[in-house]
Amino acid sequence: MTKVEEAREILTQLQVPKQQQSDLCCYVLLAMAYIQESANWEYASNDWIRIHDIISFTEKNYGVAYAENSRETFRKQAIHHFRNAAFIEDNGLATNSPNYRYRLTEEMLLLITHFGKKDWEKKKTSFLKEHQSLIEQYASKKTMQKMSVKINNSDFTFSPGKHNQLQKAIIEEFAPRFAPNSECLYVGDTEQKDLVKNEGKLKALGFEITLHDKMPDVVLYSEEKDWIYFVEAVTSVGPMDPKRIKELEEMTKNVSAGKIYTTAFLDFKTFKKFSEMLAWETEVWLAESPDHMIHLNGDKFMGPRK
Repeated sequence: MTKVEEAREILTQLQVPKQQQSDLCCYVLLAMAYIQESANWEYASNDWIRIHDIISFTEKNYGVAYAENSRETFRKQAIHHFRNAAFIEDNGLATNSPNYRYRLTEEMLLLITHFGKKDWEKKKTSFLKEHQSLIEQYASKKTMQKMSVKINNSDFTFSPGKHNQLQKAIIEEFAPRFAPNSECLYVGDTEQKDLVKNEGKLKALGFEITLHDKMPDVVLYSEEKDWIYFVEAVTSVGPMDPKRIKELEEMTKNVSAGKIYTTAFLDFKTFKKFSEMLAWETEVWLAESPDHMIHLNGDKFMGPRK
């Protein structure tokens, strides 16, 4: 293996995410340890160095040139994550100080000097026992950030983010107020596309769903009224504009239940950005004013239209 491949193998075995196994990250590790192509890992060192020194080392020893203005890329893609994983440390000075430096931690230095030796597995296991891997850290952080939500009386979690925050509000705030006793037939998640999808009920109602169709963000059904609520959760794209209404009408041409088209926004500020795009005879709901609806024209308020 080349030294870059060896560095990648070290990072892989130390359980860092794929993004932190890139060539750039490998060069950071090699520069931090001052390992040239012909050097052995047992001769690794951990002198204090700057990102400028990493860039210079990489070009001089591996023939790969990074621009000086790419220092922020090094910080975001490698330095930040390596520090989280206890691979490196800084010297505690202000980040804008000309004397600000990084180096391998003593534990990391001791570990990589054993790469390729018989006791590597033992040393690696010991390191990971003392320092939670990046994959574990980030998975744990994601789990902590997940939002719990009760859908159809069952517990689910949404991954973090504004879009899912709004979807949670639709299910917990909009539905009880404006679609009482309704069942959620569909809702996705930014990480799990079909978090809830009652295909049997959707088909029974006359839906024609293909792989090319984009379901509304939330679909609610009131059996009592025989109404279907199509709700788009809009934080940046995708309101109920005329084009979207036409797509949904085509998807539901065999649906006899009443159809209600609603665009949900987190706040008035976002609503204003899309107000001129919204189709007539649709509804608007704002999470920041959950007790009210904005009705766009027509001879009646909330209700299906034939």
